Amino acid sequence: MATEFDLIVIGGGSAARDGAKKAADEYGARVAMIERTRWGGSCPNVACKPTKAYLVAADLLHDVNLLADWIGIEVGSARPDLARIRDWKRSLQRTQESWVELIESWGMSAYTGEATFVGPRTLRVNGEELTADRILIASGSRTAVPSIAGIEDIDWIDHVTALELTEVPASTIVLGGGPVGLEFGQILSRFGSRVTIVNGGPYMAARSDREAAEELQRSLEEEGIELVHESRAKAVRNENGEVVLTLDPSGRELRAEKLLLASGRAINVEELGLEVAGVDYTPRGIVVDGYLRTSAEGIWAAGDVTGLAQFTPVAQYQARIAVDDMFATALRPADYDVLPTAIFTDPEIAGVGLSQEDAKRQGLDFDAVVHPVRNVTRAQFTRSTHGLFKIVFDRGSRRVLGIHVVSRGASDVVQGLSLALKLGVTVDDIALSHHTYPSYGEGVKAAAEKALVPVVAP
Repeated sequence: MATEFDLIVIGGGSAARDGAKKAADEYGARVAMIERTRWGGSCPNVACKPTKAYLVAADLLHDVNLLADWIGIEVGSARPDLARIRDWKRSLQRTQESWVELIESWGMSAYTGEATFVGPRTLRVNGEELTADRILIASGSRTAVPSIAGIEDIDWIDHVTALELTEVPASTIVLGGGPVGLEFGQILSRFGSRVTIVNGGPYMAARSDREAAEELQRSLEEEGIELVHESRAKAVRNENGEVVLTLDPSGRELRAEKLLLASGRAINVEELGLEVAGVDYTPRGIVVDGYLRTSAEGIWAAGDVTGLAQFTPVAQYQARIAVDDMFATALRPADYDVLPTAIFTDPEIAGVGLSQEDAKRQGLDFDAVVHPVRNVTRAQFTRSTHGLFKIVFDRGSRRVLGIHVVSRGASDVVQGLSLALKLGVTVDDIALSHHTYPSYGEGVKAAAEKALVPVVAP
């Protein structure tokens, strides 16, 4: 006899928790949650929070060594104690036991184990069967292991295991020039590793505005990070205690102590038995509509497993829409048009709306204005020479299409302006508005002022 619930949630991460709690709190649902690996999910355990803690440590070390003597603060050379940094990072995290206690305090049933569909509405976990009229798949994603000859013989690291190192590698090859690769590449470089980042495309941070991405690249290269573009890993081997990576198409060989994989994500679906439930999916994600409904009646999916926009806030957003659709009527489908994103390097790179390349591809009549970070007073206090503030706008209506920032605090600047984009702000609105001084954000106003059309007296 299967145990019955109003909702079964597969997963214990951001989408799963938000969806489950909303169902219980707002709709009085009896909820079961199933998690096989780590309660709390990736973000608080091994991704967002721990990684950003390491970024704080790396940035502090860098600032002490770069700025202290220049400012007039007497300190010795800053060096990382990676074992202590790891222990500090762990102190910021919940234990698995406390995650389960929290979930159960919400009145939910927590099952630790592998979930597998044995029917359209029935799951088996640890030999027990659970059934519900509504099921939310929020099983997340993991590091994708690329098909490279010899990779199975390499003791590679990723964003999870890199956070458990107790000694800084003398050298590191980072495979992937996206958010994970860039953030970890800079962390390890600032800790003292000689870092090379290999990227398949023509520039790093490929989803960012190209001009902004290239400005970030110059900053990273000035720090001593080697960036290799338009290259893919062909083969890898161990040789005399080093990892030797052969690149395609150049045939160049890179050598390092460690290889860090950061070239993509794989969705966690293999053991779910989605075929039994009639849920359609591709290697990129479970197929969903705007209300996060899958191809199977009574089953929704949210978060990384959909492959749509693999960010924690989006996962939570999707789960809330799915739960409203399950128990009532969702007010509107998911909308990703105005989605602020950031990579938390130093300087950060953040953007919202269309890049210049997006506008060109769409055939829009647009213009763009740029203000360099070196001309912003606040940036001069930290000797910041690389960075920019860029606005892409429609030439006729003057409506802002996109904002792109490379600067310290870029994520906060862009976040604050995302609502303005949604409400239809024009470049003139930004130019003529008041900004605080001295702040990083005033660089956006300075860029907008370059777009103002001079008024000619009659």
